[in-house]
Amino acid sequence: MTLAIMQPYLFPYIGYWQLINTVDTFVVYDNIQFTKKGWFNRNNILLNGKKTLFSIPLKKESSYVDVVNRHLANNSEKEIIKIISQIKNGYKKAPYFNAVFPIIEEIFLNKENNLFMYIFSSIQKMCKYLDINTKIVVSSSVNIDSNLKSQDKVLAISKVLNATKYVNSIGGRELYSKKDFEAKNIQLLFLESEVLDYKQFENEFVPYLSIIDVLMFNSKDEIKIMLGKYKLI
Repeated sequence: MTLAIMQPYLFPYIGYWQLINTVDTFVVYDNIQFTKKGWFNRNNILLNGKKTLFSIPLKKESSYVDVVNRHLANNSEKEIIKIISQIKNGYKKAPYFNAVFPIIEEIFLNKENNLFMYIFSSIQKMCKYLDINTKIVVSSSVNIDSNLKSQDKVLAISKVLNATKYVNSIGGRELYSKKDFEAKNIQLLFLESEVLDYKQFENEFVPYLSIIDVLMFNSKDEIKIMLGKYKLI
């Protein structure tokens, strides 16, 4: 069984979906510390030819709690409607706007107040749209020592779920040891995405934006091809 584990991100870039699509089981961390520099509640879209950050406001809670204990701000709906309006105005002339905007709008307007559940629902709905049938598991449902961190935590989850291969995004290459995984009879692989280039109106191509951008400019069939444009090393 091939496994991947990631933090819950809101409308992440195509590489996140490549990772989900390439494994048998995908674990989403809910019991991992929230970080302001992460991509839990924000991402980049294309507005007027430029990379533009959107961010959903959160309640002022401790920065040291797990993501499952963070919540959307009481007035977040106002900002969410503003974000939806930005997306509508920025992409209304995109070729696949009519097909995907209703799905994106539905995800943003989710009444869920818990940040993790809000993101988790978005991941499930995106997977359904992209016909990704990978089994998705919430990390707190896996019975391991809660005090484990980093590689030790990944190894423990992998063993409980009987993984024989573990795939990580290329960004974690310095964090994990192939020898340590081999010692547990698990093959460690890293997913390196190809730089994907597609037409964004008449603008110079801006890479690594939210999946929202990919959806707006590419058909579902084209995106399915993109999901396979990577190498495992």
